[in-house]
Amino acid sequence: MIARVLPNVSGLDKTFDFEVPADWTLALGDLVRIELHGRRVGGWVVGLDPDDAHVGELKPLAKRTGCGPSAEIIELAEWAAIRWAGRRRHFLHAGSPRRAVVALGSPRRSGATISPHSPATERVLNEGGGVVRLPPTSDPLPVIASAARLGPTVVIVASVETASVLAGRLRHGGLTVAQVPDEWAAAASGVDVVIGGRLAAWSPCRDLAAIVVLDEHDEALRDESSPTWHARDVAIERGRRQGVPVAVVSPCPTVDVLEWRSPVVPPPEREGRAWPVVEVVDRTGEEPWKRSLMTSALIAELRDSERTVVCVSNTTGRARVLACRSCRDLTRCEVCDAAVGLDDDDTLRCGRCGAQRPAVCQACGGTRFANLRPGVTRLREEIEAAAGRPAVLVTAKGPQCPPVAGVYVGTEAALHRVPAASTVAFLDIDREILAPRYRAGEQAMALIVRAARLVGPGYRGGKILLQTFVPDHDVIRAAAAADPGVMVGPDRERRQMLGLPPFGAYAEVSGAGSEEFVASLSGDVRIGGSEGRYLIRCDDWMTLGQVLRDGVRPSGSRLRVAVDPPR
Repeated sequence: MIARVLPNVSGLDKTFDFEVPADWTLALGDLVRIELHGRRVGGWVVGLDPDDAHVGELKPLAKRTGCGPSAEIIELAEWAAIRWAGRRRHFLHAGSPRRAVVALGSPRRSGATISPHSPATERVLNEGGGVVRLPPTSDPLPVIASAARLGPTVVIVASVETASVLAGRLRHGGLTVAQVPDEWAAAASGVDVVIGGRLAAWSPCRDLAAIVVLDEHDEALRDESSPTWHARDVAIERGRRQGVPVAVVSPCPTVDVLEWRSPVVPPPEREGRAWPVVEVVDRTGEEPWKRSLMTSALIAELRDSERTVVCVSNTTGRARVLACRSCRDLTRCEVCDAAVGLDDDDTLRCGRCGAQRPAVCQACGGTRFANLRPGVTRLREEIEAAAGRPAVLVTAKGPQCPPVAGVYVGTEAALHRVPAASTVAFLDIDREILAPRYRAGEQAMALIVRAARLVGPGYRGGKILLQTFVPDHDVIRAAAAADPGVMVGPDRERRQMLGLPPFGAYAEVSGAGSEEFVASLSGDVRIGGSEGRYLIRCDDWMTLGQVLRDGVRPSGSRLRVAVDPPR
């Protein structure tokens, strides 16, 4: 027998044939060791040929390490390598155990069911898969319970911590659970539920019956390193190939997934009850260049000693917001509504869609603009003075937050690091919703959802403050109405007009050698950008991915190819 092996070697995406020793039992996907160019390396068996006519001419396999990804995952990896212009090795590694698994055990199926269940999820799964809009503070366990009634289920969540909590609750309910990647062997042997972070999209699940993707909007489901694959897209394609339904769940489903299926939406009164109170602080009557971020509504929250307040101010890498000095109107792109920057040649340029226009205010015709700076150097001190109580600074790399504090100040990291709060105040939400990224609105809504989970529903006292100069923005209106669907229509129309995903495909190519690489691409793509950062656009993902894979990488280049980059 001949085994076709893909070596686990960086930069190599070529298979080699080896002889399978006569006394071996080998399966597709098994991990093996081979002799390659004078050294022993690992690899995956991606093909088996019973024809042994040329066996004597081949080197034998050196060792069988253990079990690896199934034939279905190998085929899925081949698709993903084109979709995200990557190497098969990257995806096969995602679907492999972290420690050698020599043999699989017997299935552990409980036959148990847990309650309550989700009628919306059951409807979606019975119809072959779809989207469920689940309010931010609603319990996701009934969703999983409904899927598990169909049989073995893969559940993909946005964080390891969430996976651990849900796994514990499922076990407590009597189901057998494998949390991946650590319990890969149990998942491959057979359990009721396989659960984990984005890598769960590649995990084994014997007799797979359903797939659930929780918090589809969360950027943690996308790999930031190249290839920039998204667990949602992998799950949907896996479900299609294996003929199992996929339930995609989110409080604010993205435009991408809504092009796949229309959402099942809860009744307005039930959805609204699961949101906090959202208070919009309209700052249009103030001077936009005013350095202070203190407003009366914020100060009232800060001075209420019974409330824990988290103040969020993102500044690094965000929009440069301009305002007209005459009428105080914020300067936005007339095409895609993003914030615009003022170039040295007095041209207003949009960083999101590239549109340009003369430096003239659309509201009043003024020609003088102020570059708004958030004034965060002394933000903590200013908030502390207004609150009359200590304010704790929270950063992504700072020390652990004290469990008991009245006021926290920081970037969005505070939403992940603070244990509990009564109010979250976004001091300058405009820098999120107007950022020069086509997904800025979705990313801003994701932050609001995260804040909603931190403070809890309004009937329990949860509250969010949104301080803004653009109270009519789609994201602000959607949050205030507790209806994320409000922002979908306008966002979809803009993307369709501009040919942005999901109505087109694009990738960013950067790094040393990018100019030569881009010059080698075929005529099926449109190329923009310069100076080591290029945007490659195409009508569909698979064509784009194949063109990028076929591009010639210069010797010694350090390219980064990011298909549909997150930021």
